[in-house]
Amino acid sequence: MPFYHKLGSIPHKRHIQFKKPDGSLYYEQLFGTIGFDGMSTNSYHEQRPTQVKEIRNQYSVEPKIALRNNLKSYRLKGFQVKSENDFLESRKTVLVNSDCAIVLSAPKYLTNDYFYKNTDADELIFIHKGTGKLRTMLGNLDFKYGDYLLIPRGIIYKIDFDTEDNRLFIVESHRPIYTPKRYRNWFGQLLEHSPFCERDIRQPQELETYNENGDFLIKVKKQGDIIEMVYASHPFDVIGYDGYNYPYAFSIHDFEPITGRVHQPPPVHQTFETDAFVVCSFVPRLYDYHPQAIPAPYNHSNIDSDEVLYYVDGDFMSRNDIEAGHISLHPAGIPHGPHPGAAERSIGEVKTDELAVMVDTFKPLMVTEEAMKIADEDYHKSWLE
Repeated sequence: MPFYHKLGSIPHKRHIQFKKPDGSLYYEQLFGTIGFDGMSTNSYHEQRPTQVKEIRNQYSVEPKIALRNNLKSYRLKGFQVKSENDFLESRKTVLVNSDCAIVLSAPKYLTNDYFYKNTDADELIFIHKGTGKLRTMLGNLDFKYGDYLLIPRGIIYKIDFDTEDNRLFIVESHRPIYTPKRYRNWFGQLLEHSPFCERDIRQPQELETYNENGDFLIKVKKQGDIIEMVYASHPFDVIGYDGYNYPYAFSIHDFEPITGRVHQPPPVHQTFETDAFVVCSFVPRLYDYHPQAIPAPYNHSNIDSDEVLYYVDGDFMSRNDIEAGHISLHPAGIPHGPHPGAAERSIGEVKTDELAVMVDTFKPLMVTEEAMKIADEDYHKSWLE
């Protein structure tokens, strides 16, 4: 996160006595990343955040790989992923490498009886369908269609949905996810040329604090396993915190597109970055305004990265027969571009209403068995006349 946030009650200095009304101490926890060198938050707890009563089941959720060395373009029909009651069971990894996993999810529960913590990865959850509340140990965030929810690794959370019709596009990242550094000055402030600013980023403002004892089930993801741990106190017992490491929300509808006289390259759509992949937002925008412009993207070769495009809504002018919820995979090593007729159709058009999320990875993505269940095997032929 590029800026400081404070919520609840905290003492005036770090690592000093902070007493409860009865004279006993609140328990301080440094919640940090990359050792002591990355983003961190100091939080203060009603009870010790270390009280493990029991470790129950442990089971693997590693995706099963169908294609390890893939050079074939695929279209995945994401809305064919079936809805399931349980949040974790609903998550279907479709593409994966050692840096990230791309996951589809259609949970239909309204709430659940456990908490979740991913210690392997930051989670970027895009809300395609659904409204509700992200509840975390560091405060809550309301969400709706078009929101990105950025949940740093190690955050304990649960999600409450308002209805049963929910669709999520999730990127799990083994690298920290940041706002692009070229949008920030050396103080960390988002610059004038950035397509969004700090006003667009929603920080937690509602802090749930419970001082309760009992059996609290937390499902923890660690090295591809889920480990069920029972804590002796409620995990939402933080009475205050400050720092830079916390969950936040950003709406794709607040992304301001960068346009030009001729077609602009994908980096103008960049929204998040790691040192292993980038995430871009394609939003409604005016087309290129050179009198001879071709608004459709030019053919280009993916030499160094796999390109994944998740189609959210609107008219996708560069593709034929693409619907909301579809995912296109264009692997590194082969060129791709608009489908036949798309470039010609785009000439003279003045705007697009498309909405999509793109993930470009620098390492090849493996295709999972879950992806093959919803794959269009003939998509790679769709550029033939």
